[in-house]
Amino acid sequence: MKLAITPRAVGAAGLGLALLLCATSASAQMYRWVDASGKTHFTSSPPPPTARSVNQRAVGQGSTVALPYALALAVRNAPVVLFTTEGCAGCEMGRSLLKKRGVPFTEKTVSTGNDDAKMKEAGGNGQLPFITIGPKRLTGFESSAWDNALTAAAYPVQKMLPSNFVYAAPVPASPPPTQVAAVAPPPPRIVEQPRKQPEEERTAPPGFQF
Repeated sequence: MKLAITPRAVGAAGLGLALLLCATSASAQMYRWVDASGKTHFTSSPPPPTARSVNQRAVGQGSTVALPYALALAVRNAPVVLFTTEGCAGCEMGRSLLKKRGVPFTEKTVSTGNDDAKMKEAGGNGQLPFITIGPKRLTGFESSAWDNALTAAAYPVQKMLPSNFVYAAPVPASPPPTQVAAVAPPPPRIVEQPRKQPEEERTAPPGFQF
């Protein structure tokens, strides 16, 4: 899907069309960029390296959050997942480092045996905090190691996260199954049997008729 618009044609109609494209592609990425000839493009695929004035919009779950292109590219290629637990000083420091640097991340809490199993499935060894940055796995908090891993994953060193960005609330690493309310079975159906009429007492000999 590609739309080329000259600078003169970019107006209310062009912006409206771009917003419509964003709204109709949930959980998609939309890019606005300018090519060498000055044409403005709106595409769902990343622009070429020669593109100028690149902006990206991440669309999903009914809300639109604008991210700078470099940051959005790092999030797509190396998503960050942080495993934490209560009363963990290293978890607090790790969370603070990510937010200070402006790194979008998903936080998963570990408080049950199932949570711990999920963390180990992701590559953890049972110690917290544990973080995954794309394929990179780091156990325990060490600011220099975390910063180096984020830089290697192309996350900007300086904070670029928009001021209106809101981090999602932490979720259990192994969410409990959805509780389904028990429904009492219907009472058994009682079918009344027809009463059997008493047979007429026979005292006459067989074959006798009145």
